[in-house]
Amino acid sequence: QFIKAEEKHIDAIEGIYSRIIDAQEQGRLTVGWQRGVYPTRQTALDALGRGDLFVCVDGGQVAAAAIINRIQVPVYAEVGWLYHAEPDEVMVLHTLVVDPLRAGGATGLGTAFVRFYEDYAREKGCPYLRMDTNEKNAAARRLYARLGYREAGIVPCVFNGIKGVGLVCLEKKL
Repeated sequence: QFIKAEEKHIDAIEGIYSRIIDAQEQGRLTVGWQRGVYPTRQTALDALGRGDLFVCVDGGQVAAAAIINRIQVPVYAEVGWLYHAEPDEVMVLHTLVVDPLRAGGATGLGTAFVRFYEDYAREKGCPYLRMDTNEKNAAARRLYARLGYREAGIVPCVFNGIKGVGLVCLEKKL
């Protein structure tokens, strides 16, 4: 079940962020995030305040979360997008997370969340989809490629306070 997040979901989302960073620190995955820098509880609270934080609730628990809005980060201006679109025609997916505790059962949650994002963009009249991920995040890059997203470019930048990021910018036209 995909729904807009509520205040009661913030602790669970923060827990997912922390478990992903734990797994990275233990060498079990690589996402390129930094504890205390990004993402943080404040990341989720800011999105909740804007009304663009969504969760997937499974068995009464938050299994995944993401931010979905029309906010294109400034570095997007440096990307050679194949699809040129007006800002109000673009929907952006940010900070998609699936709880690592769902490993094994998590298969398909990332895909399902991206499909939800695509349906949401259609409903809002946004035929152009954009997202980004850290160049180091091979799993996300494989997922997005499998779902038909094109890598429009990799931009070196400081992203969300993290230095030395190669930001992979992806796009898809519905």
